[in-house]
Amino acid sequence: MVEKRTDLAIEARESFPEDNVEIKGVILKDKLIEKDRIRISTVNIVNENGARCMNKPIGNYVTIEFTDKSRYLDDDEQKSFEEKVSDSICKILKDIVSDNEKDNSVISRIGRNSGEKKHDYMVMGLGNRFATPDALGPAVIERIDVNRHMVREFGDEAAKGDSIVCAITPGVMAQTGMDTSEILKGLVENIRPDIIFVVDALASRSISRLCRTIQITDTGISPGAGIGNNRKKLNEETIHVPVIAIGVPTVVDAGTIVSECMEETLQRQGFSESEIRIFIEGLKDDNVKNMFVTPKDIDEQIRWIGRIVSEGMNKFFAA
Repeated sequence: MVEKRTDLAIEARESFPEDNVEIKGVILKDKLIEKDRIRISTVNIVNENGARCMNKPIGNYVTIEFTDKSRYLDDDEQKSFEEKVSDSICKILKDIVSDNEKDNSVISRIGRNSGEKKHDYMVMGLGNRFATPDALGPAVIERIDVNRHMVREFGDEAAKGDSIVCAITPGVMAQTGMDTSEILKGLVENIRPDIIFVVDALASRSISRLCRTIQITDTGISPGAGIGNNRKKLNEETIHVPVIAIGVPTVVDAGTIVSECMEETLQRQGFSESEIRIFIEGLKDDNVKNMFVTPKDIDEQIRWIGRIVSEGMNKFFAA
């Protein structure tokens, strides 16, 4: 079958033939909020067997999903809906940071219990601002409430809540000649943040999830993995600082679209699974395999979802 590329843990979980099959080492939880318009799914990969089955690192993956119907509410309902999504982002970030503290991976540095100092956070917006489907990171960074420069000038009173925040958009290798991990390591050495938040565009295998899904994970990120353009991983193991990744799918592999459309058509016509597999294998084409599809109004959607993500992060920093 055509490889269905995805960065989403929830889609990796859904790829198993039986929806209710139990995977040892993987815990799945779901809940609905905002009149069932928002679904929050948590995939916890707790051991090596789960990581091997899911092809994802051990850790927590929280996905917020919402439908297109949310875009056609009246102004007041739309505002309320967006606030619910941003509030959900804030709460998830609080839970993930709290879990990290319990594991003692962060608490020794931030000194939350002793009140020794503020939390130092760095936000990195990955992607190319000149390629709209890849511009989520830069779009979010533009709206992040940074205050590190103010704190350095006027003291801790200039910080909102107990967070000192700085942000950067490092660009892509074609623009800088440097791998993102190289840039990040240099920044970490000088700024010494307690936690790094990385925002990036992802790939999905479902058209309905484009710009309608937000994944938050404490496992870091592999830039470009969804489109087969792997760079060095950004995680606590490589950077030596906890990395929380926030991503939104903005593209779908064209081969996935072709495969799913053909599968549905052949199933309706009564072909067996083996016949469908043989037929789909015959459609494999490198030209299709290297193409990705994005919504026609992607520029508007990037601005919309980028604003919601940034609002959720700003609420977390101000808490």
